Amino acid sequence: MLLPNVKDLEIGHKRVLLRTDYDVPLSSGGRVADETRIEESLPTVNYLLQQKAKVIILSHLDRPGGKPVSGLSLKPVMERLTTMLDKIKIAFSQEVLGEKTKELAGELKEGQILVLENLRFEPGEEANDSQFALGLAALAEVYINDAFAVAHRPHASMIGLPPLLPSAFGFDFLEEIKVLSQVRENPKRPVVVVLGGVKRGKINAAKKLTPWADFILVGGDLIEYDGIPAMVDRHERILGNLTKKGEDITMETVEKFKEVIFKAGTIIWSGPMGAFEEEKFARGTKEIAQAIAASQAYSVVGGGDTEAALTKFGLTDQIDYISSGGGAMLAYLADGSLPAIEAIKK
Repeated sequence: MLLPNVKDLEIGHKRVLLRTDYDVPLSSGGRVADETRIEESLPTVNYLLQQKAKVIILSHLDRPGGKPVSGLSLKPVMERLTTMLDKIKIAFSQEVLGEKTKELAGELKEGQILVLENLRFEPGEEANDSQFALGLAALAEVYINDAFAVAHRPHASMIGLPPLLPSAFGFDFLEEIKVLSQVRENPKRPVVVVLGGVKRGKINAAKKLTPWADFILVGGDLIEYDGIPAMVDRHERILGNLTKKGEDITMETVEKFKEVIFKAGTIIWSGPMGAFEEEKFARGTKEIAQAIAASQAYSVVGGGDTEAALTKFGLTDQIDYISSGGGAMLAYLADGSLPAIEAIKK
């Protein structure tokens, strides 16, 4: 898929809204615990700075529900970004929209950055409120989307902004689409999709992926959600059973999954098999992760919890590609596009 590239736009000396995905884990002390997603944004950030753009960063953190929540400010992210770009002046606005934000945006000089507060502190973000989008657009002259992980969300910063400003995608977003397009259009078969976790949105993706995938293996709480049992009845390739406590998959299921995984040509994995954070419930996720890492298949893994499991078990370097977003990854593989892509293409 050929998409509008940040390099296609005239951005020099202009104020640029850059939508990043800085939904990073914070430590108990309020510091960034994993800076991977910040690092992934740096190629685009540095390009904009090199072009002498005035960069206004938009992002979210967790799910505060449209109101300010203590402990979910993006200020720790701004502070970490400052250490990573030690020669760049970076300001922080304690609000998303308002007089202070307008003032700081107006004061930005070429090659400087302004980070706005958590977008999801504002109800207009998730509601895709047109007035909220207009307020954001008024701060800048160009919009760049480099937040693949939320590209399946119909939020203001995803689909409300592109009609209002010249728009394109950042380098990390483009790399995601390049890899996933190749997997979707020309996978090595058999294709095995491994689904777990708790997010119900994966059910719709699973239904759409059924004709494309050769096997779909379901673990985690998804096994018991409405829609999944019916799919199991209609589709023999969907498997999975939970232990009596429901915190992990059974060892019988692990062996069934491993048998399929070792025959795979391509593996897509999103979502842990159980509550892997607790050692007594980690075995299912660990054994499936080890099987995927040891297989000869081309492996693509997506989602924060899944990546956290790989990190815990020391397997990240044995996966071919780690996508920043599990839900967005599955949605793209299922539909061949995403709401954020369609918003900019139009």
